[in-house]
Amino acid sequence: MGSRAVRWLRDVWQIRLYRYVALLVAAALVAGGFFGIRALAREDRSCAAGVDRPEGDDECVGVATEAYDFGQGRLREVVRAIGRENDRLKAGSYVTVALMLPYTASNPSTVSDILHETQGAYLAQWQANHDSNGQSPAIRLVLANPGATGDYWQPMVDRLERMTKGTDRLRAVVGVGMSTDNNKAAVQELTRRGIPVVGSSITADDLANGHRGGDPFPGLARVSPTNTDQARALASFAKVSAGRALLVYDKPGDPYTRTLQTSFAKLIEGSPYEPQPFTPPADRSQEGTTANTFRQITHLVCDTSPETDTILFAGRHTQLRQFINALGQRGCQERRFTLLTGDEGSYLTHEEDLDRGALKRNLSVRYTSLAHPDAWLRGAPATGGSSKDTRDLKGLLSRAERDPVGPLGPVGLDDGQLIIGYDATLVAVHGIREATPDGGVVPPLADVGLQWPQVKGSLRVNGVSGWICLDVHGNPYDKAVPIVELTAQGGSRFVKIAWPEGKPPGKECLPPS
Repeated sequence: MGSRAVRWLRDVWQIRLYRYVALLVAAALVAGGFFGIRALAREDRSCAAGVDRPEGDDECVGVATEAYDFGQGRLREVVRAIGRENDRLKAGSYVTVALMLPYTASNPSTVSDILHETQGAYLAQWQANHDSNGQSPAIRLVLANPGATGDYWQPMVDRLERMTKGTDRLRAVVGVGMSTDNNKAAVQELTRRGIPVVGSSITADDLANGHRGGDPFPGLARVSPTNTDQARALASFAKVSAGRALLVYDKPGDPYTRTLQTSFAKLIEGSPYEPQPFTPPADRSQEGTTANTFRQITHLVCDTSPETDTILFAGRHTQLRQFINALGQRGCQERRFTLLTGDEGSYLTHEEDLDRGALKRNLSVRYTSLAHPDAWLRGAPATGGSSKDTRDLKGLLSRAERDPVGPLGPVGLDDGQLIIGYDATLVAVHGIREATPDGGVVPPLADVGLQWPQVKGSLRVNGVSGWICLDVHGNPYDKAVPIVELTAQGGSRFVKIAWPEGKPPGKECLPPS
């Protein structure tokens, strides 16, 4: 074969080789691009450090370890304040407390409560780090979100557990939010894993230790009275009579509404009237069709005897608002009724969709609040709480209007959530520091929850909501229950402090055996 032929064959094979190589390179680029896009998509699930979107959902859930507001503009200023305080802390000098709330909630009244409770927790963090005579350890605050309805509590709990073992040194979870089945499951798993929890606004009897004699949540403390204690306080205040009251309740209910229904039913045993049920959506923040049911129930209210003047309502705040609006249109407006309910009434303090005119039509709405800023200012008893604690918090709030403490965004006290968030965090700090060994900085995780039974007597926590004296199950003993009334002008009015035991605790504040 001649040299020309050889060169020709070589050129042909080189051209083919180049084509094959080009095709392989192109295929590799396409495959790499495909996998690269998938990798980018996976990375895009992240919202912030410790927070991401679960597969198939756009909700950002997890534990935010940096200043992240979960897309809630109203939280921006207080989240920045928490971030500044956390950044000031020296490595190795602090432990972490997680504030667990449904930060991605969409209901405006729920978001307002979340804002206020977060502000209260931050103020307690600031006080612990700056106004406690140099006590240690310092407190780092992070925000834990299980989702708007708590559906993603499991990955949040996993993340919190990992934070107990690393440099975060997580030592307590506070807050929790409402008494729902998801939150009950989260608390059960947190405490099963040895993580202490301080509930702020959970009130369901079956989300407490000591209920029916057992302690299913070892390491759980609460700063709010149970539904049973609230109902007892309400009864001592209102003198509810079985023959003059009608019960309206959520069916099938959730931990909060079921235990409130049970407590109310005991108050009016022997009532001539059958309790009236309503069935809300599974997500009780949604409207559903319960407004139609409430219109029908108002007819039954008017059908009761003229002596009937009290309605006991065991339901969540969205349904409470619907029922109040329906009562405003009832046929028997010449008759006067008082509607009594639990602490969900506080959500309606600034509810725009509430028909305030209904409160001018012979209807009073009173509820057991977890806290109220006016409770200790006038005519308060000598025990069970103090006006000094309220004044101290208001002084701290004044400092928080500007740097370095604040600003914190719009502040509100009359719904009680800022106060209860503040008090719950105070209890967590108390337990952490009591469990810290002399000369040490970090308390053993297991020792923090062991402090709750000793929070009584001279070791009580002087909360702004009242004295916090815990029994051996971690429940507050004879805790002050402010009775609050919604006003037609907007907002609420403090009426009186009531007590589960019918009177304030003694100065020793020691639960009986």
